[in-house]
Amino acid sequence: MPSDKPVSDERPVLLRLEHVSKRFGGVQALDDIHFEVRQGEVLCLAGENGCGKSTLIKVVNGVYTPDPGAKVEFDGRVMANLTPGRARDLGIQVIWQDLALFPEMSVAENIAFELNLGGRPKLSDYGEMHRRAQAALDRLGVAIDLDSPVKALSIAQRQLVAIARALIADARLVFMDEPTASLSRDETEALIGIVRRLSSENIAVVFVSHRLAEVLDICTRVTVLRDGKYVGTYPTEGMTQTRLTELMTGNVFDSVVRSPEQQEGTPVLSLRGLSREGEFEDISLDIAPGEIVGLTGRLGSGRTELAHVIFGMTRPDSGQILLDGAPLRMQSNRDAIAAGIAYVSEDRLSLGLIQPQSISGNIAITVLDRLLAAMGLLSPTRQSEVVDDWIERLRVKIGRPEDAISTLSGGNQQRVVLAKWLATEPKLLILDSPTVGVDVGARAGIFGIVAELARQGMAILLISDETTEVYYNADRVLLMRDGKLAQSFVPAQTDIEKMEEEVHA
Repeated sequence: MPSDKPVSDERPVLLRLEHVSKRFGGVQALDDIHFEVRQGEVLCLAGENGCGKSTLIKVVNGVYTPDPGAKVEFDGRVMANLTPGRARDLGIQVIWQDLALFPEMSVAENIAFELNLGGRPKLSDYGEMHRRAQAALDRLGVAIDLDSPVKALSIAQRQLVAIARALIADARLVFMDEPTASLSRDETEALIGIVRRLSSENIAVVFVSHRLAEVLDICTRVTVLRDGKYVGTYPTEGMTQTRLTELMTGNVFDSVVRSPEQQEGTPVLSLRGLSREGEFEDISLDIAPGEIVGLTGRLGSGRTELAHVIFGMTRPDSGQILLDGAPLRMQSNRDAIAAGIAYVSEDRLSLGLIQPQSISGNIAITVLDRLLAAMGLLSPTRQSEVVDDWIERLRVKIGRPEDAISTLSGGNQQRVVLAKWLATEPKLLILDSPTVGVDVGARAGIFGIVAELARQGMAILLISDETTEVYYNADRVLLMRDGKLAQSFVPAQTDIEKMEEEVHA
């Protein structure tokens, strides 16, 4: 990865917080936090979910008032009674993970939205709006149709719209909350280029991300919070992902590769010459019972498209899918589920969970036919038994099963997605980027569950664009490039640096 990080050691401090605490009732969200950002630097704010990162950001942008005794300085001046409007005037901008854009409005309207804040009501000057929006995009070096509705854009393009909106508001400090959680590797690299551009213009960026490799790539320093407390601020030079994980969690993790066992018997899944025009070509592979096969590759390599065909969401143009040695012909994913295939999508929020439903409803939805009582009505007792069983087995931390799925952390939501599919008792489990938006501590728990499933004999296809994930959690790793299987690795016999080099070649 590139190492041309902006140098910030000699830059003056732009934002300084001292003795910042915040209590909500009986919960101490922040406890005597120290935090500073230098002009033009790219700083990482790191910590597990619930450590206080979002609360700290809301203190900085005036949403929350810190408890008495706190001191907030911006550009050398003490700030008392900071409000969102005052923070915006100072040039403090926050790009939240949901981006807070207006999907029905145009790109120009979203970017220029800030121009209509704080003043007296007036008619919109669409010519000025377009001019200012285009100037912001030009400054980022990107081209997006100004008249296109935001809902028609990709996630990566929406990120750029949100950044352009910050620029039009004369941003001096930009917080980016999980900006790459839904981006591919290539889109992530493009965004990192934009962040470097902002830094070169003396705009400070605070980067919040669970993807530690990119944190160490783009940031010069990292501030770590744990359980609402300040752990420390460290240079990223010489920092490793393992050490950063230990600082964030307070635990020591031993990263060791799996020791693959000799697989015998009929493979659970076999692909023979599988092709789909424009997506992938001549794919052949086997996954044995109890084996975890990793599948990695860059954007457009065909990984997810292959998963969709295996799960019956799309059909191949040629080739065969065999399950337990028997040819499998599917008209839809219902046939895949009936055959014993489960698929955890990379888009947990849109495809993995039904947001309006409860935790219980999300777990039970795949096995409703098994939970019917007399007259075809759903049996609450049977549903509770299934839900309680999987919550206990996967150690999902919840309030009540009837609570909304949105009340859970990213890691616990992902456990619910796993529970939903494991309830179908699959032979083959396809995991497509299973830790997107999940913090490092929760990732270890999820992969512990995956390893246990393999020990019980389940065949698992693990898809990820994070090389470390497949390297440490798969028995074999297959590399896809331009729709073809390009290489195969056994982590126990391969250096991770060599594998990463081949993945990004």
